[in-house]
Amino acid sequence: MRIEADWVAVDWGTSNLRAWGIGAGGEVLFSRASDQGMGKLARDAYPAAVTDLLAGKFAPSGPPIDVLICGMAGARQGWMEAPYLDAPAELGGLAYGAVSPAIPGSRLVARILPGVCQKLSGAEDVMRGEETQLLGLSAMSLGFSGLVVMPGTHSKWVTLAGRRIERFSTSMTGELFEVLRAHSVLRHSVDGETDATDRDAGFEAGLTLGLEAPQRLTVNLFKIRAGSLLSGRRPGWCSGFLSGILIGAEIGGQRDWTGNNEVPLVGGTALCALYARGFAMIGIKTRIIDATDATLAGLKAARQA
Repeated sequence: MRIEADWVAVDWGTSNLRAWGIGAGGEVLFSRASDQGMGKLARDAYPAAVTDLLAGKFAPSGPPIDVLICGMAGARQGWMEAPYLDAPAELGGLAYGAVSPAIPGSRLVARILPGVCQKLSGAEDVMRGEETQLLGLSAMSLGFSGLVVMPGTHSKWVTLAGRRIERFSTSMTGELFEVLRAHSVLRHSVDGETDATDRDAGFEAGLTLGLEAPQRLTVNLFKIRAGSLLSGRRPGWCSGFLSGILIGAEIGGQRDWTGNNEVPLVGGTALCALYARGFAMIGIKTRIIDATDATLAGLKAARQA
C-alpha cells in the first residue's frame, strides 16, 4: 500500500528547487531537489517543474495535495507574483497572503507565500524566502526577540519580536564578493592555487580591517592588488582578505543594530561560521541555525496557521 505524504513543503530559490513530503505528524517522508530555480524557468514552465520533481510520489487520483511554496516562485519574474506584506509584518499571517497558481491535470494544489517589503522612504527594502525562515526561527526559539542576521548573497539584518518583523536591512556582501572576485582588477590577485592556512590568515586580517574601518572599504580593497604585486601576497591570502574585509565592513557598518544579546545567524553553516568570527571580535555571542531547518520549520508553522 502506498504511503503518501500529507502535504509538500517547497523552497523555490533563484538557482535551485527543493521539496519535502511531510507526513500527518510533521515528519519528513521524502526530499527531492533539482536545478530548476527561478532563473532558469519561463512562467509557463513552473507547473511541469514541480510535477516532474514530485513524479512517482503520489498516485494519479485521490484527494488534493497541498503544496506550500516559499521563495522566488512568488517574485514578479516567477510563477505568480505573491504581493509583499508591509513591514512591520506579522509572520503568523503569511499563509493568508498566499496566491494559488493552477497545476492543470494534477492533484497538486500550489500556494505561494508572500515576501515582506519595507516602504519607509530612504529605507526601502524587500525579502522573499527569508520571512519563512524567520517564522521558522520564531517556532524553534519561542519568545525570541532581538537581532537576527541571515548571511548569504544578500545578507539580511532583521529586528524580530516574536513573529513580528519590526525592521530589516539588506547587505549585498555575498554578491559583491563574487563580482569583485570574478570581474574586477582583484581577479588577478585572487585567482590561482589557494592554501587553507594562507586563506585563514588573509580572512583574519581582512575581517579586522573591515570591522575597524568600514567607511574605508573602497580604499582598503585595493590593498589586495597592491599586496599581491609588492608584498608577494598569494591568491589564498588575497581571497581570504577579500571575504574578510567585506564581512567585517558589513558588521562594522551596522554596529548601531547590535546590542549585548546573543545573535542568531540563519544560513549555511560554513558562511555563518565566518560571520560568527566577526561578531566574536566585537564581543557578541552568536548561535548558528541551519537555513534548511529554519525553512522547514517556517513552512510547517505557516501551514498550521
